[in-house]
Amino acid sequence: MLSFFKDYKLFAIVFVVISIIIIGIIYNTLNVYQPLPVYQPSMVSTELVDSTLQYKKKYHKIADFSLINQNGKTITQKDYENKIYVADFFFTTCPTICPIMTKNMTLIQKEILNDDEVMLLSHSVTPEIDTVAQLKKYAIKKGVNDKKWNLVTGDKKQIYALARKSYLAVKDNGDGGPFDIIHTENFMLIDKKRQIRGFYDGTNTEEIKRLLDDITILKEEYNQ
Repeated sequence: MLSFFKDYKLFAIVFVVISIIIIGIIYNTLNVYQPLPVYQPSMVSTELVDSTLQYKKKYHKIADFSLINQNGKTITQKDYENKIYVADFFFTTCPTICPIMTKNMTLIQKEILNDDEVMLLSHSVTPEIDTVAQLKKYAIKKGVNDKKWNLVTGDKKQIYALARKSYLAVKDNGDGGPFDIIHTENFMLIDKKRQIRGFYDGTNTEEIKRLLDDITILKEEYNQ
């Protein structure tokens, strides 16, 4: 009888050890790191992409740029070098989705305020209205932190080219004009290689949470 219990005890120990190993394998399998996709023009709705790029399947990056921020400083891709950043397109006199987008961008700013890896970049689609003075007034009103978030204006042609050829973020209004677009609620997550890693509805708080989660995932990518 004593021998039986000794054998049972040995079996129980082996069973527990094997169970722990199996559970560990299952846990690790279910929690395998999944990198964010790298978006190419061919993966995005054609209405948001310039016709010259709609079938491009690889090597897409944000183009070089030179724009002016709310402090009158020239901002280029160098200011975002080795940074993760969130970009959008807006205008200060927009009465509909822009105030919501700006409010949600402010929430993101709060979360990344002490994170040196992450920045924000908002492009005006009405640069003829959004002068440096206008952007500064708007920035102060909305609580923009100059060290984290640039509101930029500049050459309309360059901004619109960035919108449709780089960020794949706005719609053509369909009238055939080269500089008339309908800006969307899209926020774009850009990685340190200037690649698009996510699109989010900037008016939706659940999407903002997803964006913040994706920033964490993207940072993990650089720590692998």
